[in-house]
Amino acid sequence: MSYTKEQIVQLVKDNDVKFIRLQFTDIVGTLKNVAVTASQIEKALSNKCMFDGSSIEGFVRIEESDMYLYPDLDTFTIFPWRPQEGKVARLICDIYTPDGKPFEGCPRNALKKVIKSAADLGFSLNVGPECEFFLFLLDDNGNPTTITHDDAGYFDLAPVDMGENARRDICLTLESMGFEIEASHHEVAQGQHEIDFKYSDALRTADNINTFKMVVKIIAKKHGLHATFMPKPIAGINGSGMHTNMSLFDIKAGKNAFDDPNGEYGISETAFHYIGGLIKNMRSIAAVTNPTVNSYKRLVPGYEAPVYIAWSPRNRSPLIRIPAARGSSTRTELRCPDPSANPYLALAACLSAGLEGIKNKIKPPKAVDQNLFKMSAEQKKALGIGDLPGTLNEALTEFQNSALMKATFGTHVFERYLEAKYKEWNSYKATVHQWELDQYLSLY
Repeated sequence: MSYTKEQIVQLVKDNDVKFIRLQFTDIVGTLKNVAVTASQIEKALSNKCMFDGSSIEGFVRIEESDMYLYPDLDTFTIFPWRPQEGKVARLICDIYTPDGKPFEGCPRNALKKVIKSAADLGFSLNVGPECEFFLFLLDDNGNPTTITHDDAGYFDLAPVDMGENARRDICLTLESMGFEIEASHHEVAQGQHEIDFKYSDALRTADNINTFKMVVKIIAKKHGLHATFMPKPIAGINGSGMHTNMSLFDIKAGKNAFDDPNGEYGISETAFHYIGGLIKNMRSIAAVTNPTVNSYKRLVPGYEAPVYIAWSPRNRSPLIRIPAARGSSTRTELRCPDPSANPYLALAACLSAGLEGIKNKIKPPKAVDQNLFKMSAEQKKALGIGDLPGTLNEALTEFQNSALMKATFGTHVFERYLEAKYKEWNSYKATVHQWELDQYLSLY
């Protein structure tokens, strides 16, 4: 919904809003906020609220610390779970420097830059995410466990699906905040759930993903549960993904640029080239779409998550598939991203790769209709099917060597992201894990 400054000021007054949270995202995707009282709303809407950027992961050094929050007026919403008296609202913000320039380390600004590149080519990106998460019990001290309270499976109902009430309340809360919920169901693993909301343009979808994750955690806590978007919290069962459905809209023609009833599989040359760009760059994108050590515990054979870099118009085992719908619903589904990703950076990387495919007319390899998990290594090699990175370290090496990723994000985000993620990898590498103790303590 679009708002003017005057409308927001009036909404704050009419609804007895006492606090406004000015939200933004750090470089690894963690949602942050600066809260101001209602008396400061006009100051906030005039882009005059400042914060210390040196305290935020991946932002600036202490001698360059002053940063300004520029609210996106269209993101104004009142939190429905807060008290009816003294309500709390939020605005999602871009980060700017004191001289009024977009801060190059702001993930939202990074996505905006790639969106502009798409617009220069005559396209806008629409994205529909499929966000999965787990609901776990809390211990006696209120700390999260990995114990779930149901034994349900795919599409099961209550009473087997014990998370149904929490999921229902999450959906109702999201709807009251303007989301259009398309589907809600129990997923394959015990305690695993999925809620799908309607696609939107890339920037709004990235905003919505962060809002979605916040709402899920808050409502789950009200039900005495812990919601986690960790990709693989339990070994031996399916992990949580964030399948990302993407389509380009041809601005001049006013239609879905991926749709072509006369094309092979009913998709256009633009769609083929977009897929080609994704496949060419997928190994270097993985550090952004799958950004944690734990992400690569999900990307292993046997649990439905993709491992091999291939595509298909129908088969779900490759990295990319084309869902059956055509016309305005024609889209690509990238199946590797997980919900630990910074949505601004992940969508920027995917769009940039797809645009490179369009600009350079990159043709994807031949579509694969076989189950990749049942193909031999020799068969995959013969078809030129590569693998996704097997570890975060491997993914970071690919990212670091990618000229496209450096150009996409600019020096600041590119270098600070690598710094943050190598720090994470090195900490993991230096830690002695329970598996090692179980394997080696008695043996040696």
